[in-house]
Amino acid sequence: MKVAILTDTHWGARRGSKLFQDYFELFYKNVFFPTLKKEGITTVIHMGDAFDSRKSIDYQSLEWTKKVVLDPLSKYKVHLITGNHDSYYKNTNSVNSPALLLTGYKNVKVYDQCDEIELSGKTFLLLPWINCENYDKTISLIKSTKAEVAMGHLELNGFYAHKGHLMEEGIDIEPFKKFKKVFSGHYHTRSDNGKIFYVGNPYEMFWNDVNDVRGFTIFDTETYEHEHIQNPYKMFSSIYYEDTNYKLFNTSEYQNKIVKVIVRKKTDSKNFEKFIDKLYTSGVADMKIVENHDFTGWYDKVDLEAYESEDTLSILNRHVEESDTTLDKSKLQSMISSIYQEACELV
Repeated sequence: MKVAILTDTHWGARRGSKLFQDYFELFYKNVFFPTLKKEGITTVIHMGDAFDSRKSIDYQSLEWTKKVVLDPLSKYKVHLITGNHDSYYKNTNSVNSPALLLTGYKNVKVYDQCDEIELSGKTFLLLPWINCENYDKTISLIKSTKAEVAMGHLELNGFYAHKGHLMEEGIDIEPFKKFKKVFSGHYHTRSDNGKIFYVGNPYEMFWNDVNDVRGFTIFDTETYEHEHIQNPYKMFSSIYYEDTNYKLFNTSEYQNKIVKVIVRKKTDSKNFEKFIDKLYTSGVADMKIVENHDFTGWYDKVDLEAYESEDTLSILNRHVEESDTTLDKSKLQSMISSIYQEACELV
């Protein structure tokens, strides 16, 4: 039996932006549901952060979620665990958006406490977001369960929260070594140690997601093999300008994309302006221009391409890492990441 593993969908993200809704819809319409049909999949396991805001969702975003995702998903059996973004309080999962908003979908079972389910005659452990209220019960079940596979919304140390940021805090992985495989949501980038797999979220949401693979996972409950299904659609793109001939440059792929133009060489300002005008005419959703004219002394210190293409969060994390602060750098980076993503929701 094959099941689909989906996580961190963040319905209602970016304050219900139509640009992002249209982009997310490409994944569901052209990748997710066609793959389920092709593979004969009838069961979906959602590993948390179904909704984006722990406080609210606007009516239009909820209507979009029902039309694009939940109504087509009504043909499938869905096991949905609560993530930290789904839970109203930070110390309990008792009040959560899936339980409140999905009552009309009888095919969806919501788990706000750790529990075991049967698939293909085998036991699987589901682990919602762990907090101070359910910590003891969760750890106890992890130790006592006979399940060989666990699926959860876990904050474990030693994995990448996003590109360039390795988590050095969170729950220790020792209790999870008993399982043959562990799948988790929460971190949006893919990362694994051979046994624990962060499968990543379905689509790009922020600049730090650029050029990072996205999609969902198909898991065989009998063989325990899994396959990542890639989402080919991109929201963010970096363009390197080096006196590029605007007449020959194809801008069609950047329509409705958020673009960063990184200027490496510009000897003719008029040609550069025509290049930028062509991009705007192609229908880019947003564009940022980065011009760095003086890199004297940098070549021996950093990789220039990596430096130019860094997103805001990577720059902040790098400054923390290179600083002489006596504060816990990992905790400081986690705080910065949380504040940064909250700030992104306001624009």
